[in-house]
Amino acid sequence: MSDQLKSIAFTVAIALVCSLLLTGAATGLKERKMRNVAVDRQKNILKAVGLLDSDQPATVVQIERLYQETIRCYAMDGAGRIVGGDSDAIPVCFYVKDSQPAAYILPVDSRGLWGKIRGYMAIEKDGKTVAGFSVYSHNETPGLGGEIEKPWFQENFVGKRIVDEAGSFAAVGIAKGKVADAITADRQANYVDGISGATLTGKYLTGGLKEVLLDYEPLSKQFRSGPVSLPAGS
Repeated sequence: MSDQLKSIAFTVAIALVCSLLLTGAATGLKERKMRNVAVDRQKNILKAVGLLDSDQPATVVQIERLYQETIRCYAMDGAGRIVGGDSDAIPVCFYVKDSQPAAYILPVDSRGLWGKIRGYMAIEKDGKTVAGFSVYSHNETPGLGGEIEKPWFQENFVGKRIVDEAGSFAAVGIAKGKVADAITADRQANYVDGISGATLTGKYLTGGLKEVLLDYEPLSKQFRSGPVSLPAGS
């Protein structure tokens, strides 16, 4: 065999071995990758409802155990009725305490300045008060709109209201600047402070949160009317 053919055969053999190794690695890591995605989702749901502290990292095992013990996910119909288990159709999760829902968690999928903003918002069982907010994916500018991922911004949502003083739907949004300076006193409970230099991020996220909260308003009305029961066996 000539030197040229030997070189070609060696190159092909190396390429084949590398291909097999990469395929094996991808297959072997697929399950771990899927678990990491699931754990990240669970972590952000727990953060939204205040069960995980951003300043105290938790292990994968701790996150999975806490999620299993406290969170139940279902599907919701257009009237706000809970109709089944895990589903892609109008998903909603509940923080369950003493066998009763203590809060409900809504997935947020909002437009941002440079792409989608995804996270979770939790509402107290009164159907009026925000229990927490978390962001797990965005493309906003670091130091500007990217501040939406920081604890200081997300913690501002806790205690805000999704209804006005008369009890009608009002959503919750981001002010252009400080709430005290930009929003009238009667509406301040529905806003959090804006991020300096990120007006458009605030505008788009405000619109996205309003859309999400409107979609789940039938469920919120049920909570505002009285206790909501989960399906038997939950």
